[in-house]
Amino acid sequence: MGKFTRRAVLGAGAALVAGAAYGVHSLRKRPSAAPLGFELSAEERDRGAAFLKAHPAVDAHAHPGQTFVRGGSGLPPLLQVYSAKGTFEARTVRDMVEGGLAASSFAAVADFNVLDLSKEEGLIERRDFNEGEAWASYKIQIANLKKLASDGLVTPLSAPGEIDAVRATGRPGAIWTVEGADFLGGSSDRLQEAHADGVRSITLVHYRANEISTPMTDAGDDRTLSPAGESIVREMNRLGMLIDLAHMPETAARRVLALTDKPVMFSHTHINSADMSHPRFISAGLARDVAATGGLIGAWPSGIGISDLSGYADRIFQLIEAVGIDHVCMGTDMDANYKPVFDDYRRLPDLAGLLLKRGMGEPEAAQFFGGNLLRVWQQGMVA
Repeated sequence: MGKFTRRAVLGAGAALVAGAAYGVHSLRKRPSAAPLGFELSAEERDRGAAFLKAHPAVDAHAHPGQTFVRGGSGLPPLLQVYSAKGTFEARTVRDMVEGGLAASSFAAVADFNVLDLSKEEGLIERRDFNEGEAWASYKIQIANLKKLASDGLVTPLSAPGEIDAVRATGRPGAIWTVEGADFLGGSSDRLQEAHADGVRSITLVHYRANEISTPMTDAGDDRTLSPAGESIVREMNRLGMLIDLAHMPETAARRVLALTDKPVMFSHTHINSADMSHPRFISAGLARDVAATGGLIGAWPSGIGISDLSGYADRIFQLIEAVGIDHVCMGTDMDANYKPVFDDYRRLPDLAGLLLKRGMGEPEAAQFFGGNLLRVWQQGMVA
C-alpha cells in the first residue's frame, strides 16, 4: 500500500482514544469479529488451544474493558459520550479465559482528560492539565484497576516469577501499566509511589507533548529526551520498571537507548518500509537498536495496511525477520485499537494455530506469546 499522508493517517489510523476506535468497543453490543483471512481446521485450532494451555500468553499492551474512561474529568463532549457508555471489563476478562490468555497489561491513560479528536489532525492535546489534575487522574485510574482485582475479576501480576501461581487461580493475571508519564509532572519523585501502587511499566509519551518528549505523531517535532526524562529513565531502571517507548519519536528514543542499563520495549508498533509507512511505526534501524539492548518490539494488530488476522500473522513474521525471535512479543492494544484485526481474545487459539500451521515451532511460539516479555521483565528487575 502507498505511503500515508500525516493528515490521512491521523484523521483515521491514530484515533486510539476517541472516535472510531472507542466508538466500536464502547458499545454494549459486541462488535462483529474481524475476518480471519485464512482457513484453519478444527484440529489446527485445537492445537493452538493446547499450545496456550501449555505455555503462558501475555499481552504487553492493552486496555481491557477500557477501565481508563471511568471517572475522567474535564472531558470534551465526544469523550464524555464514550465515558458515559461505561466500561466492560467483565466481558473482556471472560474472553481472556475462553481464549487461554494467561495475563495482560491493564493500561491507564495518563493524558486521557486533556485529549480531543480533530478531523484534521487526529488526537490532539485540547488543553493543559489543571494544577494537580494529572496526578489525581492517575490515582483514580489506578484505584479503578485495583478494584478489578478486589472484585475477583483478575489476579495482580507484579513480578514475572508469579505467572504460574497466577495461572493456578483460574483468573487472568493483570499487570498495571500507564500509557503516558504525564502524571509524573516531569519529576522522578513519584515513581516510587507508582511502583508501590503496582505499576510495572510506563509508556513515556502518549498523544500529549509532556515534560519528557513529544509524541511521534507530532509532525516535524522530533525533540530529544529532556533532562527530566533522563532522570525518569534512570529511576525506572533503578526500580526495575519496564520502559515503554511506544509513541516516542526516534531522536528521544535513541537517547533513552543510550542511557538505559536495562532492556526497553516498543509495546505496540511496526516497522516502516518502502511499501508501508506510518507515523506510529518505527525505522528498522531503531527496531534493531532496541533489540540490541535485549529489548522487545510488540507486534501491533492495528488495521493499518492489513485487514484480517492473517495480515497480523504476516506482521509478526516480518518483525521476527527484522529483529529475531528473541525480540518480538504480542502487544494488541486490545479495546483501544484502530480497526483491530485481532479484536477478541477468544481468537487467540486461531492466531496460535495459524502461526504453528505456517511453520513457527512451538519453542519460538512460546517466546512470542509470553516468554520474551517475561524474560525481559525479569532482566529489568535485576539490580
